Formats: sequence, structure tokens, C-alpha cells
Amino acid sequence: MEEKKVIPNSFRAWLLAARPKTLSGAAVPVMIGLSLAYADVGMSAFGVVPAVLCALFAFIMQIDANFVNDYFDYVRGNDDETRLGPRRACAQGWITAGNMMRAIVVTTALACAVGLPLIVYGGVEMIVVGVLCVLFCFLYTTSFSYLGLGDLLVLVFFGIVPVCVIYYIQTGDVTCKVFLASLACGLVIDTLLLVNNYRDIDNDARAGKKTLVVRIGARGGRVAYLLAGLAAVAVGAVFVGYGHWPAFVLPFAYAVLHCLAYRKMVRINKGKALNLVLGITARNMFLYGLLVSAGFLL
Repeated sequence: MEEKKVIPNSFRAWLLAARPKTLSGAAVPVMIGLSLAYADVGMSAFGVVPAVLCALFAFIMQIDANFVNDYFDYVRGNDDETRLGPRRACAQGWITAGNMMRAIVVTTALACAVGLPLIVYGGVEMIVVGVLCVLFCFLYTTSFSYLGLGDLLVLVFFGIVPVCVIYYIQTGDVTCKVFLASLACGLVIDTLLLVNNYRDIDNDARAGKKTLVVRIGARGGRVAYLLAGLAAVAVGAVFVGYGHWPAFVLPFAYAVLHCLAYRKMVRINKGKALNLVLGITARNMFLYGLLVSAGFLL
């Protein structure tokens, strides 16, 4: 099988551990925040350097979060033979726990080094933002996901915080329009967590991991998945009042694909086959980011 071909501690092993497919979750809020700022300040006032730094910080923190998740789930014994999702590096023996911990230290330090210059553009409050991002990167896997607060953290740290902070760095302000765009972004990205937790509902329940889906049940999880994506599109109606009607209209294409993904989710219902819905959701999520960003730029 594919996993047997992975040489321990090889480049391929580290690439799989970094989970490059998840980087779309980091890219979407960056795209939305930057497109909003560019639409409002124009080319002459748009800062390319802080834009690049924000993107790099987001991508490195996503990889860091993946390493943290891989390591601590392995230590807790959650990644056993009953796992339905993609294989994890530590559990498969691709990377030793010690090397993974060292990688966590390196990526965390690298993210801080990349984010520190943003003080020049956003002020010393960027230090607080950076510390919170690093702190909750660890708290998500080690405690919050077990308390059913993972969806709230996604809403905050994959929606509200990145979109609003990126816009603030470029403009020095945060408006109601930006906040609503960040809220919609968080809802879309949460669909990825919802389908992931829906797939793992039985394993999570056995492990005492009280995710939102475990708390509300499988049917409630499916409904939450559907409503999160549709609510994000509905929030976009506000953009029409700001003259950004394409940012409301274009994401309707996402809504159609999201509903189709929901139907597939219902048909599959259980098992590893839900990984197909996970991949489709990630694609749809990235498409939403492209469509709403294009809407703001238009």
C-alpha cells in the first residue's frame, strides 16, 4: 500500500505530515482579507510586503497545527487501527515522536519570526495576536477539541481573526463589512471540521472527545454542515449594500456544490468513504474563497 512506500523521516514523510491539502484552510481567509483591503485602498496604498508576511504566517501556522495534531493525537493513542481518516505520520512510524516535537518547535519559532515584522505595519498589538494564534494552536488539539469547542475556534481563528487582522494591517481599520466577511469565511471553513468530525463520530465518542457532532448526533451534524455553508452565502447579502454585489452573487456557485456535497454525505453516511466528501468540501471551500475574493475585486 502507499503508506509502506514512505521512508521514515524522508522528504515525502514530512510532506505527508505537513498535509499540504489543508493549506487551503489557511489560504481562504488570507485571500478574503487581502481582496477586501485591495478593493478599499487601491493598488497605490496596498502593502505587498505585509501581504506576503501574513500569507506566510498563515501557512506556517497551519503546518504547525498539523504537526501538533499529529503528535498529541499519537501520544493520546487516538490514531489507532480504527482511524477512518488519512494516516498520520507518527502513528505510521514515518516520523518519530521526538522528531515531530522538534519540528513543532522549529515551525512555531519560524511562524513567530515571520509574524514579528508585522508589528511595523499593525502595531505592537500584533504580538498579542501572534501569541493567541500559537496558544490556541496547541489548545485546540490538547483540550478544546475534546470539549466541543473546536468549531468555535475555527470560526475565530480561521475566520474572524485572520480576515480582520489582515484588513487592519493594510488599512488601519476594521468595518462591519469586514467582520461579516470574516464570519462567513469561518462558517465555510468550519464545514471541513464538521464533515471530519461527522466521519469520526463513533471513534471520538469512544475516546471521550465531545465534539459538536458527538454532542448533537449524526443527524444534527449533517444539518450543521449544510447550514454552515448556506449561512455563509446568506451573510453575503450584506455586501450588496456596500456595492459589492458580485461578492454575494458569485458564491451561489459554491452553494450549489455545497448542497451536492451534503447529498453525497447523506448517501455515504458512514465509513472511510466519507473521506471523499472531505476532499470535495476542501475543494468547495477553496472555490468559495476564490469566488468571494473575485467578487470584492470586481
